[in-house]
Formats: sequence, structure tokens, C-alpha cells
Amino acid sequence: MSKISVRSLTKNFLITEKVPGIKGTIKHFFKRRRRKVVAVDQVNFDIEHGEIVGFIGSNGAGKTTTLKMLCGLIHPSSGSINVAGYQPIRRQRNFLSQITLVMGQKQQLIWDLPPLDSLRVNAAVYGLSNKEANKRIDELASMLDLSSELSRPVRKLSLGERMKAELMAALLHRPSVLFLDEPTLGLDINSQIRVRQFLSEYNNKYGATILLTSHYMGDITSLCKRVLLIHRGNIFHDGSLIQLTQKLAPSRCVKIELTEPIPEDSFRPFGEILQYKGHLIRLLIPRSELALNLSSLLDKFPVKDLEVTDPPIEETIGKLLKAGTT
Repeated sequence: MSKISVRSLTKNFLITEKVPGIKGTIKHFFKRRRRKVVAVDQVNFDIEHGEIVGFIGSNGAGKTTTLKMLCGLIHPSSGSINVAGYQPIRRQRNFLSQITLVMGQKQQLIWDLPPLDSLRVNAAVYGLSNKEANKRIDELASMLDLSSELSRPVRKLSLGERMKAELMAALLHRPSVLFLDEPTLGLDINSQIRVRQFLSEYNNKYGATILLTSHYMGDITSLCKRVLLIHRGNIFHDGSLIQLTQKLAPSRCVKIELTEPIPEDSFRPFGEILQYKGHLIRLLIPRSELALNLSSLLDKFPVKDLEVTDPPIEETIGKLLKAGTT
């Protein structure tokens, strides 16, 4: 049985609309006009025990709404959800002890107290003995390299240190299912890398199932072999990141370094020019024409160096979402 199973999951919201101005306000007071918004529409997927799955899409695509339904914070309009053998909307104690939700833009730590105080409160909530709580705190602090910061008030910690402390608080009860919504939001590159390493280590050590949303594609590419791409409430892709890249990028990116500058127009017959700097040109060439065009480029121009890569996944997905493909 899958750790997470979602069938025909749908969530609709009723929102009120008001015309600007005094007249609109008076009219809105006596007669409100409502409109239905479909945030998640007939979504289906399964996630197996121990998988780390990336959940990507633009703002408003339905990612956070889906995560909140998986945690039982929002009731679905229709469809079914099974997480670790439980129905999230029932919010049973055993269910809550197996999951955690981390949201990068929200915090649970008490601002003026050291993280250690909040961690001890969490330990009491989950019924951990002092001995077990201390053992888990030491273990998580070691994994996150945060031991020396636990006695300082949260307000005096850096953003990266606060995020690590938030992860400690969320994982102290050792959940088997992690829902992570932008866990590296706003962090510098070094803090992002440390959080990714920690999540990978936690997954390997405890076999946790992780559903991760992030706008930093480094999080997705370093942690997730499988991705769910949601767009306008629908699952557009469910599979490997490599398959997604091939599906969305029928072209290759060719970077050419020349021994001498060549006019830009000379390269237009070979593909789409992404960058031109005299000695340096980046072209986007269809895969079907790649071999022939590369041979012609090498014959015609004084090529010093040539590199062929896939277009950046951020750029590829960004173009897709901007175009509004469904």
C-alpha cells in the first residue's frame, strides 16, 4: 500500500467580488456577489514509502492547498486522501504523530526564547521523556550543525539558523511523512545546501516519505528523482525530472567560443540566438538538427571551444508556465 494515495482530489473556494468605491461597498454590504475558484481539480497520485517527490508549479498553481489537504488542515471539496493509512480530515492523534508540515514563510518557534525551550515544549506535547527528548535534540542538532545556537534567543539567530531550528522542532517527534513547503525560502546558497544535505540524510536514516515544494530548482534537482508538476490545479507531469526536461525541451543549448568575433546575423540560420557577445554565442538548436548544424558551425567558423547542454530546467519550466500550457 502506498504511503500517500490521492484520488480525484478537488478543492473549490467561494470568493466575494466587490466593485471599487463607495457605491460598490454599499452594494456589497447588502448583496454580495460570489464566484467559485477551482484551486485543485481532480488530482491523482501515489507516493511510496521512502520516496522524495518534488511538487513544483507557479504561484497559485495549487501546491500549498494540496499540502494543507494532505495534512487535514483544509477539507477537500471532493475526492479521497489516504496518508499512512489515515484519512487526514479526521485529524486523529496517531495520524498527527506521523506527519509534519514545514512552511518556509511561517514559524512555530517562540521569538524571544531560545530554540531549546520550544523544543522541550514540543517534546512534552508528543509525550517524549526527558531522556529521549535530549537524545533526539542532540542527534538533530548534530545533523544540522546547530548545537551551539540552541541557547540563543530565536530573534538573534540568522535566517538559516532559524530554519534549521524550525526543522528540528518539526522533526523532533520523528515523523514518517514530511510535507515541506518552501523550506529553503530566503536562505543563502550555503544554508540551502546544508538543509538539502540534512533532508537527504534524514530520509536515508529513517526512510521518511517527503513531498517537497520549492521555487529553488536546486532543491528539486538535488533531492528528487520524481516530480509532480501542477498547473492551474491539474497535474501536468508525474515522472522523472529527466523525462520532464526532455518533454519540455526539444532543443539543446549550444555554447560556442570563437577565436575572433563574427557578426550575430551569421548564426541565425543555425538556431535561436540566446546570447551574443562577439566571441561568445549561445544557440538553441532543435535536437533533430543538432548533428548537421554542429558540423556546419565547426566548418564555417573559427571555433575555439564548443559545449552542448540541456537548457536550464528553471528556464524550461518557466517558459511552459508563462505560455499557460495545460
